[in-house]
Amino acid sequence: MISSLAKQLLNNFQQDFPLSPTPYLDIAKQLGVTEDEVLNTFTQLAADDFISRIGPVIQPNHIGHSTLVAMDIPTGELSTVADIISRFPEVNHNYAREHRFNLWFVLIATDQQHLQSVLANIELQTGFQTMQLPLLQDYYINLGFQLDLDDRLETNKTANA
Repeated sequence: MISSLAKQLLNNFQQDFPLSPTPYLDIAKQLGVTEDEVLNTFTQLAADDFISRIGPVIQPNHIGHSTLVAMDIPTGELSTVADIISRFPEVNHNYAREHRFNLWFVLIATDQQHLQSVLANIELQTGFQTMQLPLLQDYYINLGFQLDLDDRLETNKTANA
């Protein structure tokens, strides 16, 4: 069962996370709890896979240069290649897809030359070619959403009865 504090953190701070030297203390003061309670709850939410990270979302190419990259990797080598790619600090995240191009990742670099250098290094270390899929047109999708976990739990109980 998710706590009331966890629900408040998930609902209230998806988009309005305080930008200050003490964001967790600021949140604690807003919610009337301690900073340790906020930190412990965020830690538990991450451990329970409710959240994967806390950090900014920066529009592509507004700071540095970025590109989406796809690779065609033999299934038996997918995990090994993904591990190599994950070691590059310029790689934001990578993930497998069910497709001929089965390994995808986002690469962010300081400039275009750095981006090309990292891609060349990835190809050298993995032995596989990369396919760049640069952003041509920017679309904004608001990924914030209000969680009403009590209603969802009640609906599931009713459906399973």
